[in-house]
Amino acid sequence: MSIIHALSANSGRLIRLTFGPGWRQRPPARAVGQSKLTKARIMMLGGGLIVCYAAIFARLTYFDMEPKADTSSIPPEHVTAARPDIVDRNGELLATDIRTVSMFAEPNRVVDPDEAVEKIATVFPDIDRKSLYKKLADHRSHFAWLRRQLTPKQQSDILALGIPAIGFRPEVKRFYPGGRTAAHILGYVDIDNHGVAGMEKYLDMQGLSDLDSTGLTSRDTLEPVRLSIDLRVQNIVHDVVEDAIGRYKGQSAGAVILDIHTGEVLAMASVPDFDPNDPQSDVKGWLNRMSNGTDEMGSVFKTFSIAMALDTGTVKLSDTFDAGTPLHYGGFTIHDDRDVPRRVLSIPEIFRYSSNVGTAKMMMKVGMDIQKSYLTRFGLLSKMQTELPEVASPYQPKVWKKINSITIAFGHGVATTPMQTAVAGAALIDGGELIEPTFLERTQAEAEKTERPIVKKSTSDAIRYLFKLNGEQGTGKTADVPGFHVGGKTGTANKVIHGVYSHKLSFNSFLAAFPMENPKYVVLAFIDQPLTGLHNLNLATETAAPMVHDIISHAAPLLGVQPDFGANLLASY
Repeated sequence: MSIIHALSANSGRLIRLTFGPGWRQRPPARAVGQSKLTKARIMMLGGGLIVCYAAIFARLTYFDMEPKADTSSIPPEHVTAARPDIVDRNGELLATDIRTVSMFAEPNRVVDPDEAVEKIATVFPDIDRKSLYKKLADHRSHFAWLRRQLTPKQQSDILALGIPAIGFRPEVKRFYPGGRTAAHILGYVDIDNHGVAGMEKYLDMQGLSDLDSTGLTSRDTLEPVRLSIDLRVQNIVHDVVEDAIGRYKGQSAGAVILDIHTGEVLAMASVPDFDPNDPQSDVKGWLNRMSNGTDEMGSVFKTFSIAMALDTGTVKLSDTFDAGTPLHYGGFTIHDDRDVPRRVLSIPEIFRYSSNVGTAKMMMKVGMDIQKSYLTRFGLLSKMQTELPEVASPYQPKVWKKINSITIAFGHGVATTPMQTAVAGAALIDGGELIEPTFLERTQAEAEKTERPIVKKSTSDAIRYLFKLNGEQGTGKTADVPGFHVGGKTGTANKVIHGVYSHKLSFNSFLAAFPMENPKYVVLAFIDQPLTGLHNLNLATETAAPMVHDIISHAAPLLGVQPDFGANLLASY
């Protein structure tokens, strides 16, 4: 018997419950079911936790077995995009990539910025210490470039210093073996190997930058770019141009050689120039005066004036104009230099003696509208089209008046680039077909697909005759080279200083072709503001023409031109 004392719910008294001997203490059925359910839940939860911990452990084990990724804040390593080699027409190297390294720091790990600055300055004395200290002392920063494109020796010297938190990244540096020789043709690149000027910029404009952005600029996929220039001839032209500045005490000088049948630029130089390996050191030399500088070309323009007069049939070679007295028009007086005969002159004499009066009277007969139309056709009033990005637009009067037409006839009032003047001259020599210039290789067949006629062949033949005449008997005699029959036209244009034409300073040029029996090449040379020349005179015949002589005498054999000492072109006229 079991006795259980219980408290009465109603009276609060203690009562005694008595059960028989067969009674067994059991929980209610509902309580038993709940207990089993709780145990099951606990077991399920425990099993789930075990599975989760097992999965986490397995994942951590997998990660531990993988190659370690760079979890620091240093930017991921990136090799600067490669650029194709640039070579000349004979395969000589003009520009290439070389491997180098750049130095960086992790400022947050630099222990003593002052000491680090002092040590680094022993290797780079020219470094900006203040800026360097500012980078190294910024402990919030995790990465900073300190010096780009180090030499192997510089890297070795820095490593020997044992500075903590200093590292190196591989990069690509553009290298130009010829230095200044073809600076304005090749251009240069920035610190990240992107083209900034010249043919380097042209390559980026043709899609190299897009290839870079998609990661396709590997050294294995880029074929060399072959230019039209001949490095041997380029060296000659550069040397002559550079020498001319010192010899004639000029401000700047330049020259170009064109293949008149293909339009290829075989050589071009403009001085002052720069070293593309270190372009920032010669900022004043960045301007390419051949294609990106405009000047009044002076009497060289008489070539185009006579060409249009002959081509329209307005005049013939046998026609004459009175140059005995100065020409007065609208308050202006046009006069000739003292060496020009004061008499009636034929067209060849106007060209040979370079008569302003005779040319002006001829142009008054031609008319301003025809003049403007032909100059446009010659490409002298519009921007020249070529691969080189640095090309200036010519200057012309906003409103053409009769006095503008007269002065433009002999080269004052329109300012063009020397390059486009040479291109127009080549067209007049090459049967009257204009071919836009190119700095890339081009065959004659390819050039013929792009050429356009600007004058009749008979006009071209007449200009050849006038060039030869002037080369043998006129102002171009100082450019002639025995056996190569150089012909051309000089131009001495007074410089405009503060809006007024100077009587002392001039822009001198000479437009030439050779060999005149069967012309293959056009050469144009200029020198700006020379103070002296042959015979202590600073005219084009004493400065620019001798430059052409020096260029052709050295370059003609390299171009494969065979000397001929018996030809006489003048005998056929």
